[in-house]
Amino acid sequence: MSRIAELFARKNPVFIGFAVAGDPDGETSLRVAKTMIDAGVDLLEVAVPYADPVADGPMIERAHVRALEAGTTPDAVFALVRQVREYAPDLPIVLFTYYNIIYRRGADRFFADAAAAGADGVLIVDLPVEESDEAAPAARRHGIDRIALIAPTTSPERRRAILRDASGFVYLISLEGVTGERDRLSPDIAGLVGAVREGTALPLAVGFGISSPEHVRAVVAAGADGVIVGSALVRLVEERLGDEAGMHDALRTAIGAMLRVLVPEREPDIPGRESIEG
Repeated sequence: MSRIAELFARKNPVFIGFAVAGDPDGETSLRVAKTMIDAGVDLLEVAVPYADPVADGPMIERAHVRALEAGTTPDAVFALVRQVREYAPDLPIVLFTYYNIIYRRGADRFFADAAAAGADGVLIVDLPVEESDEAAPAARRHGIDRIALIAPTTSPERRRAILRDASGFVYLISLEGVTGERDRLSPDIAGLVGAVREGTALPLAVGFGISSPEHVRAVVAAGADGVIVGSALVRLVEERLGDEAGMHDALRTAIGAMLRVLVPEREPDIPGRESIEG
């Protein structure tokens, strides 16, 4: 059983935290990942910095820019994943990427490198199912879960095609548009969860726009198996670029508040983690 499958079999709902690798630099990025893990995230989603992140809103786009300006390359991302894997041996790690990064490296090499670094899944934001003939078999060869993305606007026919190649879990986009914090979520999340649930036995996690304990509560009430928080955590990094201690305190506080909605008084559960300073 993969780490992702084992997590969802053991715990429901799960909390998925998102960070951009190399934001604002490699060393700080690693410390941010460790803080998120210590705060209790169940799965870490790590974005590979990209110059044209079309699915991302301004907050995460600026994080991509900071990471690229700091010299973050795909090799640096794999190095970060290896360090996170050493820190938390059993924690599932998913790479969030755009297909041009995979294409330039070569699909087989990219998935081989991801597996060797310790990644469990890859989410390719901009790759249509009709064009995944190279990526899908490469992921299977190297034991990497292909995380499917399904939006509110995805037709039933496309949902079925997308789910045929999916593994790990399904990422449900809560709203139309790009990533970013929102004041309120769509009232149709429960309908989306229910519709996709009819077509797959995979766990369903909801992301895009989730930024508060109230949002987490709404997603769980809609029947999701997981909650994904991205822009709200990236904002805490951006707001405290000159105050790293404050950055880590803010991340711990925000993650703790959202985790308490999932399971009141929940303690961080970090199976297999070895304590490493720095």
